[in-house]
Amino acid sequence: SGKALEFLKEIAFYENCGILCRIPNWWKGRGTPFRVNITVGETSPSHFSMDSVLSFNARLLLGDSVVSEEEARRILAESEGLAYIKGKWVEVDPEKLNQVLKAFEQAKQAESEGLTLKDVMSMQMGARDLFNDPSQNSLLEVSNGEWLASVIEKLRQPEMIKSTRPGKDFKGVLRGYQQNGLNWLYFLHSLRFGACLADDMGLGKTIQILAFLTLLKKNKAGCSLLIVPASLLANWQNEINRFAPSLKFFIAHPGVNPESREILKEDTFSNKYDLVITTYSLIQKYDSLKSSDWYYVILDEAQAIKNPGTKQSRAVKQLKSFNRLILTGTPIENRLSDLWSLYDFINPGLLGNIREFAEYTKGLNDHPSKYSRLKDVISPYLLRRLKTDKSIISDLPDKIEMKTYSDLSKKQIFLYKKLVDDIGRALEESGGIQRKGIILSSLMKFKQICNHPGQYLDNKDYNEQDSGKFRRLRDLCETILEKREKVLIFTQFKEITTPLHDFLKTIFNREGLILHGSIPVARRKKIIERFQSKEYVPFFILSVKAGGVGLNLTEANHVIHFDRWWNPAVENQATDRVFRIGQTKKVIVHKFITKGTVEEKIDMMLEEKTALSENVLRSSNENWITEMDNEKILDLFKLSL
Repeated sequence: SGKALEFLKEIAFYENCGILCRIPNWWKGRGTPFRVNITVGETSPSHFSMDSVLSFNARLLLGDSVVSEEEARRILAESEGLAYIKGKWVEVDPEKLNQVLKAFEQAKQAESEGLTLKDVMSMQMGARDLFNDPSQNSLLEVSNGEWLASVIEKLRQPEMIKSTRPGKDFKGVLRGYQQNGLNWLYFLHSLRFGACLADDMGLGKTIQILAFLTLLKKNKAGCSLLIVPASLLANWQNEINRFAPSLKFFIAHPGVNPESREILKEDTFSNKYDLVITTYSLIQKYDSLKSSDWYYVILDEAQAIKNPGTKQSRAVKQLKSFNRLILTGTPIENRLSDLWSLYDFINPGLLGNIREFAEYTKGLNDHPSKYSRLKDVISPYLLRRLKTDKSIISDLPDKIEMKTYSDLSKKQIFLYKKLVDDIGRALEESGGIQRKGIILSSLMKFKQICNHPGQYLDNKDYNEQDSGKFRRLRDLCETILEKREKVLIFTQFKEITTPLHDFLKTIFNREGLILHGSIPVARRKKIIERFQSKEYVPFFILSVKAGGVGLNLTEANHVIHFDRWWNPAVENQATDRVFRIGQTKKVIVHKFITKGTVEEKIDMMLEEKTALSENVLRSSNENWITEMDNEKILDLFKLSL
């Protein structure tokens, strides 16, 4: 066999000399025929999580055939370069076969110690090696066994997962893709895997989480912790009351819920709640949040922990819980390290440590296959549906309307309460036309306070932190910028259009457009044409009267009603600047409402179809409010926090 091998290796020389050689097919496709195969997860472990030890089988392969270690050692000892094994000749490189046998020994050692799912996924990605010697790792392949392969397939295709129903007290109706999302969340929960729900804005991440929480309540789970940006506290509170009123929740934020101040000072939270809601900044401040054992820790706008080195990220990752779940519309904002930090929270160790991950991603552009391996590892734990997905489009209305709630700042609360007191005194001393004038002018002042104290005080001080609406506007517009989409912002106040423009310019880092009644008609056409062009003009601020009818602004697919008209028809006319023939994208409409104020109370009247709302629907102004008696007027105006 030694002389035969020598001849085969010299064939290229003979062919270059013009000698025709007939050679066996196995020689043409030869390579290193021996390798080590590890199959993990052939059967289900009794208790499953990222740290569960999986069933593990290490085998020596020759091509696709299994060979014993004894056969391989005999070949190594007896072969002179070629060996006849299992009915065919193979080339034997003693050095490489030695490496394979060493790798097999170490694989058998690992088999006795066990591998966790976390270890396996990291190895399949290439972010972690089983052996210290890189040459041995190149001879190793890791494949999923039957049980693990079926689990991973279901995680990547939620429609394959058995359907599960939310708790009976859940008041929402889930669309098809939202039901798939709930099934996926519960399947991950059963496996104790962390999850990242990364659906596009407007697809209902919140309602899917609330359905999931009612399911946990039905199964008598413990208390979970929801961490959100401060600007979203009011939104979550309203969505819970609307869709999951049976959930016992507690807002742990002294600025929004003063009674939480004393409770936060206790050692830990009791289990009498289903859900505690707090903000990222307070996690670092109160030991009761840090020392409690939570069932789930859920992060909304989870990009808040994208930088692993910040105190905020470290504090959140130190929280104790049974499992973890995050919501984000932008899982990767700027760098792949953003993704690592999110996964380090939901499934620590899956992507290796930060040094290993940085080393792995360093040469991604030069090795495209690394991208697909990374995607294979992260995709089971990340569910992202886009409004443009064909399977989603058929399930969506053409126009998605949502109420977007904000809280008042301390400054807004002070001004609002003072105005209520002033009105109470003024109403006692007035009647007739004067009383009507006081009520209507006060209503306008309340709207101005809800927008921004700077508008009400007319002092040109438009600090973002003084307005709950400005903070909420930033959250929305950062997502719109991330997707390079366009937005219309409607207001009934000309005086706030410029402050809004200046604020939005700091978010989008470019100019927007303004249209109100004082802009000459001749200029309006050019402004509209510019917005409708292919140039990226991200935002357009319009007064409802000047921009609410007749315009075609289909380049935008987001509409924000920054302050409210009490006639839905007026708002719908404004929305229809975008939602009209020629619009090819799904339209998302955000109606801003300030929690606890006259804005929320009138919105509730409209929702409840009371006798008052019939008056509202018939009138485009607020004159109907003046017919209420003083007690009802003050009840409408007073702050309910």
